[in-house]
Amino acid sequence: MSNGGRFAARPVSGGGTPLTDWLARERPPLVDLDECPALVVVAPHPDDETLGCGGMLAHLAARGVPVAVVSVSDGGAAYPEISTFDQRELERTRRAELDRAAAILGVKRVIRLGLPDGRLAEHEDRLAEQLAEVLEAEPSGVWCAATWRGDGHPDHEAVGRAAAAATARTGATLVEYPVWMWHWATPGDEVVPWQRAVALSLDRLAVGRKQVAAQCFKSQFEPSAAAPPVLPPFVMRRLLGVGEVLFR
Repeated sequence: MSNGGRFAARPVSGGGTPLTDWLARERPPLVDLDECPALVVVAPHPDDETLGCGGMLAHLAARGVPVAVVSVSDGGAAYPEISTFDQRELERTRRAELDRAAAILGVKRVIRLGLPDGRLAEHEDRLAEQLAEVLEAEPSGVWCAATWRGDGHPDHEAVGRAAAAATARTGATLVEYPVWMWHWATPGDEVVPWQRAVALSLDRLAVGRKQVAAQCFKSQFEPSAAAPPVLPPFVMRRLLGVGEVLFR
């Protein structure tokens, strides 16, 4: 079920659900990351992998577990009003930002699919096929972490659906991570599958690497000449403060 309407009804400029509300919630049970033999994180845009589960990537990479990031789009539509030339420059910037963040997290494999930002639902079947090809080359039992199918952003939901299809074909283990849910939902929200939620227990090193890696995405949290930042400071604080949660 899409939560696009819920997301659209709460503009980012309005602030969304305060971080203090999330910190006061009952924590989901912990998941044992020793169960994960390999991890592929699928991100609709550069930065989703870091903000959604960068701590998990850093934690597993530090322990020698094979990890990879699939960057579905290069994020050129973050500012729809800019020219085609500026969009291409933004894509180049965001690719470089992701490379720097991945290095900090210990991720040595970044796979770029180059699908069109803002229109991923139009390419969902193709994306499912591409993800299946990636997963078939991974170790048996690989986890595929993708944005939650109910996250509210249409690209995030499309990636989640495509990942679900790809894991069904390959036998990989699907886990979903929320990003925009933390903005529009509330603790105990009935549309969120809390019964499937698990929390990650991450060491200080992994959390620290995530915090540093997140600072690589300046194109998203610094204002441009034409528009305010895509991720205002309060959004970044919330995403870095809520901890990491997966839906299994």
